[in-house]
Amino acid sequence: MFNALIVNKDDEGKTSASVGQIGLDDLPEGDVVVAVDYSTVNYKDGLCIGPGGGLVRNYPHVPGIDFAGTVETSNDPRYAAGDNVVLTGWRVGEMHWGGYAQKARVKADWLVPLPSGLTTRQAMAVGTAGFTAMLAVMALQDHGMKPDQGTVLVTGAAGGVGSVATAILSHLGFEVAAVTGRPDTADYLKSLGATQIVARDEINETVKRPLESENWAGCVDAVGGPMLARVLGQMKYGASVAAVGLAGGANLPATVIPFLLRGVNLLGIDSVMQPYDNRLRAWSRIATDLPMDKLEAMIHPATLGDLPQLGADILKGQVKGRVVVDVNA
Repeated sequence: MFNALIVNKDDEGKTSASVGQIGLDDLPEGDVVVAVDYSTVNYKDGLCIGPGGGLVRNYPHVPGIDFAGTVETSNDPRYAAGDNVVLTGWRVGEMHWGGYAQKARVKADWLVPLPSGLTTRQAMAVGTAGFTAMLAVMALQDHGMKPDQGTVLVTGAAGGVGSVATAILSHLGFEVAAVTGRPDTADYLKSLGATQIVARDEINETVKRPLESENWAGCVDAVGGPMLARVLGQMKYGASVAAVGLAGGANLPATVIPFLLRGVNLLGIDSVMQPYDNRLRAWSRIATDLPMDKLEAMIHPATLGDLPQLGADILKGQVKGRVVVDVNA
């Protein structure tokens, strides 16, 4: 038997989460059993720990949309006992039991070998949020973004995706303007490499003009909604916005004018169903392009017992940086 965070739903539809014990026979089907070292806390995790958000179909449920650990047993020749692996996406932690347990059983296709030089703790300091940030940076660079073109905007910069994106972009030589609604995070964002702090209120409302001054050479947007609409009108000619989230809403009250008159590109970033080769590319880039000292500065340690409160906190926007959950503590 081993420990897991188990979420149950009662007859009235109310959910509750607590640490309990399960066994290998309780785990869902899969090719590989992983002894989990660490997981993280993401917005989706908050939904799955709490109200479900339509993501969880069956209860009891073990959330945790990502994890890193060591292969214990494998029926797939690609992995052997002792291999260090990382998992993000594939609806794990939503449809399939996830990483908030000391062991997980998953399909081999969902795993990625941990890059040389990264520990399992560092991999989960990166986690789904950092993996998504790297995908966004890669997409912007693939569309021609270079450091000499100007400042790159990062919205929701104090969150998980924004924090890692800020650190990566700064390390790559980009000037970074970090948008935050929390003034107390300014020093933290500057420590990650941000050279400019933009108050959320300055950029959070749409304007009647579809085009404003050309301010940004690129953007990693974790907010969506009116802020994304506003940012589109502020992009430089031919610049791109990588959309990674919707913390500010799913609606996009924008016009097509920035696309038609300035050739702006809106790039959708999905981390859940990314092809294997692009996952390898992203994790390889993370190992080389994310400064480990800055990654360490983002980490807030947690245990399985902390997760019910952390799940509620992240839904309220009250989690900064990267929460790393030691499932064995």
